Amino acid sequence: MHQEIDAFLKAEPGNAKRAARPTPAAEKPGARPKASEIRTGHIVKLAVRTKQLEMDSTFEYHSTSISKLEAQMEAEKAARQAGYPVIGYVIDIQRL
Repeated sequence: MHQEIDAFLKAEPGNAKRAARPTPAAEKPGARPKASEIRTGHIVKLAVRTKQLEMDSTFEYHSTSISKLEAQMEAEKAARQAGYPVIGYVIDIQRL
């Protein structure tokens, strides 16, 4: 503690950043996990069609929502935006 006080008192006004206490490892840049490593949310698989009398195809959507209902609604919205106007049913919802 005395070393930090002495370093602070000896620090010049322009060198205040050098005398500052080091940041913990959790706050350093690069220590945060990447977005691909974060395992929260759901994988939703929907049965979708482009036409009413067409065979079902599978549409898979990765949601970051922790709610199953919200993840399903996001998946249905994404399927419609991708060009699948007919959504048959939910095949599977897996939790990450």
